[in-house]
Amino acid sequence: MSYRFAERTKMFKTSAIREIGGMIQKKGKDVISFAGGNPYEPYFPNAEIKQAFERVFESGNGSLQYGLTTGFIPLRAAISERIKSKGIQAKPEDILLTTGSQQSIDLLSRVMLSPGDVVLTENPTFLAAVQSFESYEAKVVAVEGDKDGMDPEDLERKIKQYQPKFIYVVPTFSNPDGKVWSEQRRVALLELAYQYNTIILEDDPYGDIQFHAEEKYTPIAAMDHRKTQVVYTSSFSKTVVPSLRIGWVTGPDQVLKYMSQIKEAADLMSSPLDQQALYYLLRDMDLDAHIRMLSKNYYQHMSIMQNYLKTLDHSMVSWVEPKGGMFIWVKVHESINATELLAQVLEHGVAFIPGAPFFVEDPQQNTLRLNFTHSSPEKIQIGMERLTLAFKQSVKLG
Repeated sequence: MSYRFAERTKMFKTSAIREIGGMIQKKGKDVISFAGGNPYEPYFPNAEIKQAFERVFESGNGSLQYGLTTGFIPLRAAISERIKSKGIQAKPEDILLTTGSQQSIDLLSRVMLSPGDVVLTENPTFLAAVQSFESYEAKVVAVEGDKDGMDPEDLERKIKQYQPKFIYVVPTFSNPDGKVWSEQRRVALLELAYQYNTIILEDDPYGDIQFHAEEKYTPIAAMDHRKTQVVYTSSFSKTVVPSLRIGWVTGPDQVLKYMSQIKEAADLMSSPLDQQALYYLLRDMDLDAHIRMLSKNYYQHMSIMQNYLKTLDHSMVSWVEPKGGMFIWVKVHESINATELLAQVLEHGVAFIPGAPFFVEDPQQNTLRLNFTHSSPEKIQIGMERLTLAFKQSVKLG
């Protein structure tokens, strides 16, 4: 049967992470994977989540009924209060609840992008965001940058050249490279957005997982005092549990209005049951204490992984110590292809994600991403022993 699919399906791509996940599964359960972006299951607040769902059912059958497209009002009010600590001022009616922050990215893409429109991004950047942009037939263009964020001069050149519909950034503990934008680069981006009337999509899924509490990272949305340029999205997937699939987005009124309308067409609403359970969880649980526990323990996970990297020849491998988030971004000698290296390390029972798929342009084949949050400290030790051994052997073979 020959199906007449929409032209946009030609833009659809399978995630490299999903493909590698399939490779890992074929190798069996003995493979220790640093490939995904999952939190550590033993840290999930199971008892508190169970209790929260019990409270939902104790409250009556309303949670089993249809809900508002914009989301459960008490939960939006709770989020409104939480984000004040980040300097973001948003009333409950200024917040749209979504099915994970990935839906926020998709909804903004749907309301902003026509075929041929341009989105500017960092390089490398979050793979699933690029998939969303390209699925709406947009052209994704990389902006030059360094460890402090986008280069303002290159950004301005490309804003003038491409007149982008929006600029997508993950300025705090980015995926994949875990960097933190400097305050100066955040301000420069916002000023250019004001000057050229360009929207910024600020994705902040990792910002709460911070290893050094004394350091402050101001969201760009908190700097947008006009409330005209920044669409800010986050979720509870990394700090509570991924399966609740509760994200949220706030931004300019007109943009949020269209995002709400297109969400209604897409799924009517995100699960009212999960939204209400999350509300009771936030009400009755000390989430800040839980996040401090996560940050402390994930720092230990990261340190174990980093200490093994330090045993390698520094002329062959380099990285920047992450200050939070979930990933270490590693550059190996340019003579080594990380995709080919993955095939070798899988034989040793360990896996990572090659860095090339995260690049919008000019992929660096000698890069890779390591996740330190999904495995136990003991498994990280075993996995890194395997990885460093495989790495040393590949260098000798090279």
